[in-house]
Amino acid sequence: MTRPPRRPSGGPRQERRHPATRRPVLDGARLTAYDVLDGVSARDAYANLLLPQLLRERGLDERDAAFATQLAYGALRAQGTLDAILAGLVSRPLAELDPRVLDLLRLGAYQLIDLRVPSHAAVDTTVDLTRAIVGAGASGLVNAVLRKVATGGDREQWLATLAATGDERLGLVTDHPRWIVEAWREALGGDAELEAALLADDVAPQVHLVARRIDRAALVEESGGEPGPWSPFAVRLHGGDPGRLPAVRSGAAAVQDEGSQLAALLLSRAPLDGPDAAWLDMCAGPGGKAGLLAAVRPEGVRLTAADRAPHRAELVRRALAEEEGIEVLAADGTEPPWAPGSFDRVLVDAPCTGLGALRRRPEVRWRRTPEDVPGLVGLQTALLDSALSSVRAGGVVAYVTCSPHTAETVAVVDAAAARDDVEVLPVAPLFPEVPGMARGAYAQLWPHRHGTDAMFLALLRRTR
Repeated sequence: MTRPPRRPSGGPRQERRHPATRRPVLDGARLTAYDVLDGVSARDAYANLLLPQLLRERGLDERDAAFATQLAYGALRAQGTLDAILAGLVSRPLAELDPRVLDLLRLGAYQLIDLRVPSHAAVDTTVDLTRAIVGAGASGLVNAVLRKVATGGDREQWLATLAATGDERLGLVTDHPRWIVEAWREALGGDAELEAALLADDVAPQVHLVARRIDRAALVEESGGEPGPWSPFAVRLHGGDPGRLPAVRSGAAAVQDEGSQLAALLLSRAPLDGPDAAWLDMCAGPGGKAGLLAAVRPEGVRLTAADRAPHRAELVRRALAEEEGIEVLAADGTEPPWAPGSFDRVLVDAPCTGLGALRRRPEVRWRRTPEDVPGLVGLQTALLDSALSSVRAGGVVAYVTCSPHTAETVAVVDAAAARDDVEVLPVAPLFPEVPGMARGAYAQLWPHRHGTDAMFLALLRRTR
């Protein structure tokens, strides 16, 4: 089993310090990476939201910003492997360490085992950070432990030392907890693509744009990107800040994963019996799918976008501010304010574990646990039942989640499909341009196959 090659990096140049200097000049890139780890562990922050904010505030140059990003995301992804190494080098359980010290140890160890930063640079800069952030007492521990990490070699050498086998080793190789390894195997139907799928979660994703109120060709020209292969509205960028594009600033385009675009298009492409005048996005926040639905709906169709959280409903309202024929509600889909049978098409973008977006949120693989799944399945089941009640006879419900976990996907839809007034409609024929997406009558997108988030798509018709 091999990992994609990681680009060795020595990190940013270190500023020279006079021997008499009492306080070290802290490395801005490494300090920023540490602050991301600390925000994730101490405040449950999301790295993909926190890091851009810190980079803007601190004005790091392009080289330092790239290193901070590589270091923060990499250390978060590799947390399980790093902790397995550190656990054998610290005299007490890692949970008993000062959380700041543990994050600093992870930061230093990642540089040593994966980035192959020279040991003196990785150890010395981490010790300097420890002295400034925690205190001189902790710096001795960090110095001693990281020197042991350096002596043990790179990742391959440490994996041999840990001597893990089977799924435990695969989890260490691919930086996933064992329960996700097992869940991916079940979703993929075996081992043939398992390692490739897991490793794809460790590759930085492209930024995808959606052309809502702008021609895609014009967005390609403006952005310097290329047309997405699957969605007729998608543009994939090669780099740069999408927030600087005029089309994004005006709302004519937006950042949206191409898989998410297909999830919205599923609702619009579904075959329908009878009138087609009222659509519902039941869990609409923050408004990405609702924005695309507003753009593709036929003239005269009224779109209702609802979200249980008032602040998320407000995000939807802002995202759709330029659209006509839109109703935005702060409403719980499990206790809807609308009458049964009010809609012709309903989209349920159900709250889920988010395991399909591990490329974008690397910390989620360690934040989520198997115990989170049953509660979410209960909510997903209730939302799908409500959606089937909200659609008229002959109408369609699209159920989508950003997770391939079987309990959140196939099992939820199979249970609803067992009703005598529900018919399953095959998804893949509606997307003949997208290969390898069929999962029985349902559909599953994968990063390693499609370059998208791992979105699950299902389509149901209410027959009476």
